[in-house]
Amino acid sequence: MKKIIDWSLPLAALFFIETALVLVFIYAPVEKSMGIVQKIFYFHLGSATAAFLSFTLVLVFSLVFLATRAPRWEILGLAAAETGVLFCTLVLMTGPLWARPVWGKWWVWDPRLTTTLILWFLYVGYLALRQAIPGYKGAVVSAVYGTLAFVDVPIVYFSIRWWRGIHPIVIRKGHVGLAAGMVPPLLISIAGFILLSLAIVRERAAIESTSRDIENLSRRIIHE
Repeated sequence: MKKIIDWSLPLAALFFIETALVLVFIYAPVEKSMGIVQKIFYFHLGSATAAFLSFTLVLVFSLVFLATRAPRWEILGLAAAETGVLFCTLVLMTGPLWARPVWGKWWVWDPRLTTTLILWFLYVGYLALRQAIPGYKGAVVSAVYGTLAFVDVPIVYFSIRWWRGIHPIVIRKGHVGLAAGMVPPLLISIAGFILLSLAIVRERAAIESTSRDIENLSRRIIHE
């Protein structure tokens, strides 16, 4: 039963992502002005959603750790940060692949792009900080840092509304600016990326917990 539960999340993620792939390239219409390159958008937005969710989990786990000082919450926060950096990297990679044929440039210093790059650096900094300061002190410092770093997440989200830029706005005042045939593949893709990010966080946390248990056991054996 436990194995079924353990495999249910990654299998569900795989199912949704594979379904999204089929729908994106077979069912979803080709956008008139951007052509086939627009299909990158389905995975770009899915990655962005997964990154936002992961960084939100860093905030939640960091706050719970600071309140309880229970190590498992710090481990979950670390796993969520690593997962968030992974998906944020995918965002920064898929964005230019779309931008080059549409904007004529790989990168522009648009508010959304700039704040997203800052977000990536902030959480890479979180990982570097956790690596540089080991033990309980590092856990506390990283939790505080992870809480503060979250400030950039809403800034990234609202950047296209607060400042003028060229990044497209897909959702405006509750209206989705997509053709009807594009919405189902997008929602399924987002669901798949959310499930995948949760699966990665869970597995990475389990690996980190086991690694620390082995390290602690090794230290006890050495000192005995």
